[in-house]
Amino acid sequence: MKSWARPSIPQLPGHNDIPRLYDTPSRRLLPVPSAQDGDQGTANLYVCGITPYDATHLGHAATYVAFDTLQRVWLDAGLDVRYVQNITDVDDPLLERANETGVDWRDLAESQIELFRTDMTALRALPPNDYIGAVESIPLVTDAVERLVGNGAAYRLDNGDVYYRVTTDTKPAFGEISGYDHDTMTKLFAERGGDPDTPGKEDPLDSLLWRAARDGEPFWPGGTLGDGRPGWHIECAAIALKYLGTPIDVQGGGSDLKFPHHEMCAASAAALTGVPFADAYVHTGMVGLDGEKMSKSLGNLVLVSQLLKDGIDPGAIRLVLLAHHYRSDWTFTPAALDEANGRLDRWADAVRRPHAAPATDVLAAVRSALADDLDTPAALSAVDRWAATDGDDAGSPALVRDLVDALFGVALRSSTA
Repeated sequence: MKSWARPSIPQLPGHNDIPRLYDTPSRRLLPVPSAQDGDQGTANLYVCGITPYDATHLGHAATYVAFDTLQRVWLDAGLDVRYVQNITDVDDPLLERANETGVDWRDLAESQIELFRTDMTALRALPPNDYIGAVESIPLVTDAVERLVGNGAAYRLDNGDVYYRVTTDTKPAFGEISGYDHDTMTKLFAERGGDPDTPGKEDPLDSLLWRAARDGEPFWPGGTLGDGRPGWHIECAAIALKYLGTPIDVQGGGSDLKFPHHEMCAASAAALTGVPFADAYVHTGMVGLDGEKMSKSLGNLVLVSQLLKDGIDPGAIRLVLLAHHYRSDWTFTPAALDEANGRLDRWADAVRRPHAAPATDVLAAVRSALADDLDTPAALSAVDRWAATDGDDAGSPALVRDLVDALFGVALRSSTA
């Protein structure tokens, strides 16, 4: 699937350290990639992509900007980065929205994917090396599901649906990614698209791998599985195994994906390979509006595309997002945009000066903050202090302009032109 254009990234003097990131299962900060990794010159990342409807709201954008920042920190540490993202371009929520609106599901998906590309381009997010749709990955999924059936990690129901068996012995054991007990997982499974009450399942938490064809639903040939379409969780596992291998350095996404999605992905991938799926699971917080989590189901969405249409500078949108630590839950307000615009103006004015305070200290402070679990609020504050300080270094404004571009993804004009 077509991705989007890659923005240029200025080269900064020197290199940052390998960042430490909060790993959800261990609840610890870990250097990623770790010193034990065989190839210290590379880092790889899998981030779960959108289901293409109601794209792109600020909750989406917060996640993708967070992992864009991680890539920029890795690049600044001298690493080659390989990034894979999927698009769930066939799934129940997409089909339901298409039926509600009377739009063909394929047309709805393509229009929303193109909108997402446009939004990511405006936000200057680095594109994935491989941007892979569920539909184009169906051969990968059918192969994976057939192997899981063959090794006893999956089973068929009488109607032809195939389910993953969560009692399969894997490392890590099922439940260790999220840290939830069985009752909590069952409750969340019902709330987040799972089907714990489906008759015939061995365990309420067993997850759908292959949905046998139904009248009125899209389906594809599934080899020995019969006609059908993929389940959500196995799709990401199959794509990641194909394009990154295991273990990947970081499996990333919103905190609402800890369970069931990332738990199920990790389990099925480990059942296929015999090794852990990822070295670290990194999750972003939720963005709210008017006291509620921003979500498609609630309809309380602030869309990036609408902010852009309203004339908001994309750099200001990024600064709104970066003003909050990626793991924190926070609430969007119009005042946050005003603050970000003010910060953007102050920084732009500062880099237009013929000389300013030396930039070596601010570069070091920004790098230190970002290497410490992507502490973007502290990193932004370091630039704020520099912008408010006078000095006589003629090269400083250009270096800070490049710093803000390379590490924050924000382009500052260095002249009034």
